[in-house]
Amino acid sequence: MRPAIARIDLDALRHNYRLARSLGGNKALAVVKADAYGHGAVRCAKALESEADGFAVAAIEEALELRESGIRKPILLLEGFFEPSELEPIVQHDLWFAVASRWQLEAVEKFSSPRPLRVWLKLDSGMHRLGFSPQEFRAAHARLSALKHVEAITLMTHMARADEPDCTRSAEQFAAFERATRGLRGDTSVCNSPALLGWPQLHGDWARPGLMLYGADPLPSGVELPGELKPVMHVESKIIAVRELAAGEPVGYGARFVADKPTRVGVVAFGYADGYPQMAPNGAPVSIDGKPGKLIGRVSMDMLTVDLTEHPNAGVGSTVQLWGDAPRVTELADACGASAYQILCALKRAKQVYSE
Repeated sequence: MRPAIARIDLDALRHNYRLARSLGGNKALAVVKADAYGHGAVRCAKALESEADGFAVAAIEEALELRESGIRKPILLLEGFFEPSELEPIVQHDLWFAVASRWQLEAVEKFSSPRPLRVWLKLDSGMHRLGFSPQEFRAAHARLSALKHVEAITLMTHMARADEPDCTRSAEQFAAFERATRGLRGDTSVCNSPALLGWPQLHGDWARPGLMLYGADPLPSGVELPGELKPVMHVESKIIAVRELAAGEPVGYGARFVADKPTRVGVVAFGYADGYPQMAPNGAPVSIDGKPGKLIGRVSMDMLTVDLTEHPNAGVGSTVQLWGDAPRVTELADACGASAYQILCALKRAKQVYSE
């Protein structure tokens, strides 16, 4: 059996959720969309259900997977519904949903609901992706408030540049949100992971932590965090072959690495089809039998190569950690010019092994 394994530490997940909730100061929806950022949505939601205030997903199919697995806590559809016909299963499965477009608002008005609805009304405070403009927002709130089948409205927005601590955009967006919602009935929701970690002056009734739940820091390196994040996913594989290169000899496609001295090379059963960045550069960090090491050569679909020259005791069967506690996924992302979101969500083929 192929030795690629993703070890998922559910206790670390719970630790990170508690930190997020404490920073938010009130309630927090654990964001488990995209299969919990590659960690397994059902297992992660079950690990958090006893203490999470609820969950958030991108679409109804993700919500239904959680409901079918026995999750009964509130689940928010962050993008709302994509067709008016989805309102019936939303009611059937007791889901919360965002309303971010005029057509969604009109569909809610036309829908005859047998149960009260809980709507999250989204303001476009400056991201310019989804949401009502500040000029439209109050009217949209009034229309929803006039509906007998709308039980509660949460006022929400999304921060576009909260992962840039020196950028004034987050403060500007929050000010726009406060102006647009002043005096309106309903809870508020503002903070995603970078806002929770980097902007303590922002606040709301509901936080929406995503990336930080999984132990990845969304802020630039060097920015001090208000608490420890524990990595949840530890991805590893084994060395399946060892090669000896003479000076001047290449390894891998395109001869991107050419040895400048005698070099010992380890071939690892993990590649871009498993989710490792294909364009990871020479020198990208790995851990070889628990010691710092580096990638050399171009990443293949199923294999990558590491430098064993300074690891004389490593050989066939040695463990290579691609990301986890060392290196952290953010270190790998920085080396590759990628994002931790992208790397975590790209994981596939590796066997997932969970620990409580």
